[in-house]
Amino acid sequence: MADQILTLTDELEKLAVNTIRILSAEGVQKANSGHPGMPMGMADTAYVLWTKFLKFNPKDPHWINRDRFVLSAGHGSMLLYTLLYLNNYEVTLDDLKSFRQLNSRTPGHPEYGCLPGVETTTGPLGQGFANGIGMAIASKMIAERYNTKEFQIFGDHYIYAIVSDGDLMEGIASEAASYAGYLGLGNVIYLYDDNNITIEGNTNLTFSEDVAKRFEAYGWQTIKVDGRNHKQISGAIIQAQKEKNKPTLILVRTTIGFGSPNKANTAGVHGAPLGEEELQKTKENLGWNYNESFYVPPEVKQIFDNRVKKLEEEYNLWQAQFEDWKNGNPELAEKFFKAINKEIPVDIESLLFTEELLKENATRSLSSQVIQKIAEHVPFLVGGSADLAPSTSTLMKKYEDIGPGKFSGRNFHFGIREHGMGGILNGMSLYGGLIPFGATFLVFSDYMRGSIRLAALSGLHVIYVFSHDSIFLGEDGPTHQPIEHLAALRSIPNLTLLRPADGYETVAAWSFALKHKTGPTAIILTRQKVGAVQRNVEFSYESFYKGAYVVLLEETKTNAGKPDLILASDGSELSVACGAAKILQSKYSVRVVSVPSLDLLKKQPEEYLNSLFPKDSKVVVIEAAITQGWGDLLRNEMLRIDLDGFGKSAPYKVLADYYGFTPEKAAEKILKWMEK
Repeated sequence: MADQILTLTDELEKLAVNTIRILSAEGVQKANSGHPGMPMGMADTAYVLWTKFLKFNPKDPHWINRDRFVLSAGHGSMLLYTLLYLNNYEVTLDDLKSFRQLNSRTPGHPEYGCLPGVETTTGPLGQGFANGIGMAIASKMIAERYNTKEFQIFGDHYIYAIVSDGDLMEGIASEAASYAGYLGLGNVIYLYDDNNITIEGNTNLTFSEDVAKRFEAYGWQTIKVDGRNHKQISGAIIQAQKEKNKPTLILVRTTIGFGSPNKANTAGVHGAPLGEEELQKTKENLGWNYNESFYVPPEVKQIFDNRVKKLEEEYNLWQAQFEDWKNGNPELAEKFFKAINKEIPVDIESLLFTEELLKENATRSLSSQVIQKIAEHVPFLVGGSADLAPSTSTLMKKYEDIGPGKFSGRNFHFGIREHGMGGILNGMSLYGGLIPFGATFLVFSDYMRGSIRLAALSGLHVIYVFSHDSIFLGEDGPTHQPIEHLAALRSIPNLTLLRPADGYETVAAWSFALKHKTGPTAIILTRQKVGAVQRNVEFSYESFYKGAYVVLLEETKTNAGKPDLILASDGSELSVACGAAKILQSKYSVRVVSVPSLDLLKKQPEEYLNSLFPKDSKVVVIEAAITQGWGDLLRNEMLRIDLDGFGKSAPYKVLADYYGFTPEKAAEKILKWMEK
């Protein structure tokens, strides 16, 4: 890549770098909100990276073989928006001027989908760091699957990121860095904005470690450079590219807010505009002789235009090779496009279902059987667990593991790194060509909630498998028994939670998760065995996908043609509801409704909701958890058989009896309620 370094005069390069600084500072100032310090300090590094190394095509921002640029330090978003504008992405000056305004394409922190060229949603620190590791893994996996001896056209690129002190302090970055070092991801090149400033002040308030030594211990190559020395920055990136077996962290010593005469190197420039007076003084200090705001000197624009033109030649060459690859490998090309488009067989439900799934079993075990079938029919499903594969039953038994230098497999061992796993899954999904899943106990979804939230915000196709879903995991006790977690996950917009009750519903849950491409799905599974649900209504996948459906239709209608009582439940408690209904049927007209997904049910028209839960019928919700959220959807007179505190350590059958989650005890409680 060294031959691509442009020969420019020092003064012209200085002008180009200052253009980045001033545009970023002006965008923040116009919004009267934002973080100008990081863009001003990292402008030299960003300039070198984008004009001399980064491989991209603004006309095809989703080109599979592009380098990825992740702004993990997402608070410096004006730096990214400025770079996209200068490099001819579909970004306008009006976009820069509308920074942080309502419904603008330039929100306060980068959001995936708002602008072409924004590779991921960042801002919560450490997330972009982990996303980039996921992208790097996916790149190697795609290369292993689709490169041939004649055509080595996939994976020939790097994952670059700008990371900050805050990124490196967050635990998720440590988890992801450790995993990246273990895997030997030589395609990762991160540029650390080492400016010693955070919101509260100098980093010595709380941060005294030797970052280079820490990352060397993780197995990374580390290089230190002066953040204004273009030759050093270029040399470091070239050295990083040559290292094929280690990720690289380039420690870039910078001055936050460089150019500001009064605020540079202070916390005051981290998260607040310069102010009009200081902005003007900054322009004077930098020798900026233009009166017009948001101005790009023509000679500066020419630098970026020349770079984009040169990159277009590389892109066209790659496309020609890609055509040759397609023509020479039609079957492999067909697999590639199916993976990129995430084409799921239209009859996926019938392909996954077997009669074996109707036997009594834990839904985690039923899920394992389904996963083995999916592995056969959806070759781009990959995933693993946070050191819990034997417990979550998520291993794809016929396929190899991912490991150092081994990226042709499909099973991941993420280690005990739930949050890192979540961020890596997001990066893999963003890269394309894979549907990733990650598994752990439901109670540990807390550890990865930040990543789950960003997957939902970004609309990513990620699947979570959360087992050991209730107090019925038993003897491990309340530290491992999820109580509030169903309600907490249901509260995340655009996350679909599915809690299947038997084999039919487990197939349906996985089928939905595979086909649902506009947001993440969480499949919630039991540790303990559950019996097959005794239905008097034929199971329908279409009804399941509505979030709720009738399992037991009332035998008699005594309440103006409506049931007296409706028992609503999900997961392992659905069998409790069915058992209680049989006890109650001698006295009341009783219907049982399975509600595997409140999220999906909320999206149905009111007519459908009323057909399941007529307004004059009383409703009993049976769920071994805090049932917050049910009452927002169901406005009937309601009894909740649920939990309002933590569980206890005991065998699960003892707990079921103690907390009243048996058909007999549930029926007894319902009878007392009805008699009142």
